[in-house]
Amino acid sequence: MPDLKPVLIAGAGPVGLVAAAALVRQGIAVEVLESGTGISNEMRASTFHAPTLDMLDELGAAPEMIRQGIIGPRVQYRRRDQSLIAEFDFGLLADVTRHPYRLQCEQFKLTRILHAMLTDNPLYSVRFNAALAQAEDHGDAVTALLEDGTRLSGSYLIGADGARSAVRKSAGIGFDGFTWPERFLVLSTEFDFATIIPGLSDVSYYADPEEWFFLLRVPGVWRAMFPVRGNVSDEEVMTPEFARARFARVVAGRDDYPVKHTTLYRVHQRVAETFRKGRILLAGDAAHINNPLGGMGLNGGVHDAVNLVEKLVPVLRHEADADVLDLYDRQRRGVTVEHVQRQTIQNKKNLEAATPEDQADFQARMAEAASDPAKAHAHLLGMSMINSLRRAAEIA
Repeated sequence: MPDLKPVLIAGAGPVGLVAAAALVRQGIAVEVLESGTGISNEMRASTFHAPTLDMLDELGAAPEMIRQGIIGPRVQYRRRDQSLIAEFDFGLLADVTRHPYRLQCEQFKLTRILHAMLTDNPLYSVRFNAALAQAEDHGDAVTALLEDGTRLSGSYLIGADGARSAVRKSAGIGFDGFTWPERFLVLSTEFDFATIIPGLSDVSYYADPEEWFFLLRVPGVWRAMFPVRGNVSDEEVMTPEFARARFARVVAGRDDYPVKHTTLYRVHQRVAETFRKGRILLAGDAAHINNPLGGMGLNGGVHDAVNLVEKLVPVLRHEADADVLDLYDRQRRGVTVEHVQRQTIQNKKNLEAATPEDQADFQARMAEAASDPAKAHAHLLGMSMINSLRRAAEIA
């Protein structure tokens, strides 16, 4: 399509590069605009669900991700005393996915894999140090004005530039929701918790009314996440003493784990008022953000990118009217509100249940779901986001 202007994509993170790879695969030229100096090496999200891996397999990225990651066949819910509430085996999903497990693989690995796959393709172009200042929709094309004064023209602009999206702000799209009062602290250690916790799965959530936490294994380290109350200063949180006190909650009598990384961040539940405004489209964190319990943020962003490209390609080929892009908004925004936001909020409420009645209710629900293969299968369809994708497909 030599007469077609490239699709501009703001953000060279996983969502932006999935969109780029999917478009290039369909013969569409893209120009990716990344505000950073190169492909980010931030660890950030690290859980990939089964249907996401199926999508990435179609793009050719899944085999290398699996090679660089850790296959997590099970997920557990535990009490602080290490007793088991429930365990779920993703192998039960083998009838609906080619990847019946969670893959623990830091998101920067995906971006590097995709970038390497695309680099020699003439349809792929990426600019670094290319922070967007303004986006303009002219009706038949878009213009991206960069902070350095460069003006770039494209057929459409996909904003995959994160929670503080310059594309979303430039388009005047609201981002309603709320911020949790707690901050989330992530501590990484090379200590292997599986050596002192019998039967520990690679993903384990600990319910505790005083301070829930979870343990998650990625190559080379275990990551532990804890909530931090608002009355504790950032300076105190970042001290070795604070980390030791948090780690002391994992196994009684132990707090001597070496800390490799410490990250503290605020957590939000927000959804853009629309994922489409003319030729400006939003995906990933630019369109929605949520707490990390359940690993649904990054996965939902990949699902956005794939859904969007499926609709954008026929529009670019003049095989469909541009109104089909409104269906992208209805489907992806619809399931974000209906499934992802609701489920991630509920996940947090379950782990921090304060009253004995609420704790007993959560534990009974989990134990019942895990007690029977059919019930566990149904539970895993929601946990792995297969249900949200099925629901999106139903929206017309």
